[in-house]
Amino acid sequence: MAFTTLISADVLARHLEDPAFAIVDCRYSLDNERWGGDEYRTRHIPGAAYAHLGHDLAGEKTDRNGRHPLPDPGALTKVFGALGITSGVQVVAYDQDTGMYASRLWWLLRWMGHDAAAVLDGGFAKWTAEQRPTAAGEERRVARVFEGTPRPGWTATADDVAAAAQRADSRVVDARAPERYRGESEPIDRVAGHIPRAVNHFFKSNLDDRGTFRTPEELRRALRASIGDVQPDRIISYCGSGVTACHNLLALEHAGLRGAKLYPGSWSEWSSDPDRPIEKS
Repeated sequence: MAFTTLISADVLARHLEDPAFAIVDCRYSLDNERWGGDEYRTRHIPGAAYAHLGHDLAGEKTDRNGRHPLPDPGALTKVFGALGITSGVQVVAYDQDTGMYASRLWWLLRWMGHDAAAVLDGGFAKWTAEQRPTAAGEERRVARVFEGTPRPGWTATADDVAAAAQRADSRVVDARAPERYRGESEPIDRVAGHIPRAVNHFFKSNLDDRGTFRTPEELRRALRASIGDVQPDRIISYCGSGVTACHNLLALEHAGLRGAKLYPGSWSEWSSDPDRPIEKS
């Protein structure tokens, strides 16, 4: 059975020696882009390879396409192949705790047609808190050939977002912290605020007090309270740069609400154009 949303530490621990599993460490810090790699080399889940958000899971930046644009699909197939991912391989992605970076890899794999991808629930924090085994240094899996192409209809452009925001049967959902959504603070991007008529569902609200994902039933209730009763394929998820938006997409998928789209450029792209409207409140 393929794991397509989340996987527990108990289950992963039983597959550490399984050649059909590819474990990928996605730890990262926006404040220090070397931090994740340094932490990986110090201690990681045995057998895991490392993927860097900026170098492996994002494409080339311009002044208008956001802070973490989608990688070129051709380049992404090479990254996945180098990580030992091919058809029939179960991918397990993890980061330091919340899944905010691991969910980006999860979404990219599924966008490229690889459904057997899951995020380790609770991340490395839960793994080590349970005193599970770790390894040091750098590990590489045997390179494989990854074949995949982007699935149509999985992403939205800025124009798509502007149109959806005007429709009562669609919803644009902001995954950032409430104070950033309201425009009260903006620690990263040049302009504060949010896309007009977008609603806020902070990605961390998908987690319980233990730092693990809420149950599918709890997620459905919370997501519906934030988003309303719109069809999942009418939902567009965004955040600061298209990373934590994937956390909300993972939560929607785990809750059985499938078909939502990602706005890859997110707020960093939207706010780079002075002609696009901005809302605060």
